[in-house]
Amino acid sequence: MPVVHVPQIRLNDGTDLPAVGFGTYRMNGSSGVEGIISAVTQGYRLLDSAFNYENEGAVGEAVRRCGIPRQELRVVSKLPGRHQRFDEAIVTIEESLYRAQLDYYDLYLIHWPNPSKDLYVEAWTALIDAKKRGLIRSIGVCNFLPEHLERLIAETGVAPSVNQIELHPYFPQDAQREWDRKHGIITQSWSPLGRAGQILKDPLLQAIAGETGKTIPQVILRWHYQLGAIALPKAASAERQLENISLFDFELSPEQMQRIAGLAREDGRTFDQDPARYEEF
Repeated sequence: MPVVHVPQIRLNDGTDLPAVGFGTYRMNGSSGVEGIISAVTQGYRLLDSAFNYENEGAVGEAVRRCGIPRQELRVVSKLPGRHQRFDEAIVTIEESLYRAQLDYYDLYLIHWPNPSKDLYVEAWTALIDAKKRGLIRSIGVCNFLPEHLERLIAETGVAPSVNQIELHPYFPQDAQREWDRKHGIITQSWSPLGRAGQILKDPLLQAIAGETGKTIPQVILRWHYQLGAIALPKAASAERQLENISLFDFELSPEQMQRIAGLAREDGRTFDQDPARYEEF
């Protein structure tokens, strides 16, 4: 079976990312390595990890064993909240690379702003420095609100290339996505399938799946793509991995997109993780 070809999205620093990626949360150890290799075999070239997932080693092993040249892959990790001070952040990035046994990360993100600690600007300066040193190709953030992003840009003059946020049809984050777009920041979607919960049984999405001859996950992930957001679905089985990446042979109509927009809830977060107050270390 031919590998799915995934379009590329250009970042504000001139680098590219695939328009859909593979989430590796809880993919650890040898089974994690095999699952990640399977995803690469299906056509995924963007692998999303984090220091706190404790699987950077598994990701690195999969990169070495998958048979795809390193330069064709985009490997991502994230700085945990407990290491946002400048010196600690630099050491953590170095440790991330040692764990993965990689020479560089294609993208490195601040995992959460943790605003009560007021260290995210300091952490951002560390990522800027690490990029200058060649440890990272692109830098970005996760779960940053406009007020956090405004501070980063105002105090450092450097805008993130990516803002990775919770995003799915019940929580489409219209205002945040528009803010990112206006400032040249690409939005990535974590939990793009709503943690595979009730959303996968939604009658409206089921109807659109019937209209398109696709599955509900494919409809949702195509919705992300048409919004300009890079979804990061996770799946252990090769069958589901292939299903999730097979988005580029159909299109949702404007009317279908509008119907999906009607699913938005005032606060559709799957858990109470508002970055204005939620913090992770």
